[in-house]
Amino acid sequence: MAAITVHRPGRTGGRRVTARSGGVETILGTAYRDADLIEFLRRAGAPDPEGAADDPEWVEWRGGRPHEWTAA
Repeated sequence: MAAITVHRPGRTGGRRVTARSGGVETILGTAYRDADLIEFLRRAGAPDPEGAADDPEWVEWRGGRPHEWTAA
């Protein structure tokens, strides 16, 4: 299971980003672009935050295509 979940795009744009640790899910914030997600991954301790955004071991994308930040 990936440590970070990027949820579906919101109606006003952006995607909620959460982290799971020890069975607890914590909201990290809302990402509006790749740079925001990379910062969340850096804070979560990803050894290669830019590469982790496309690594299913680190990130699970839900409810939309990866790297799409606005609702369809």
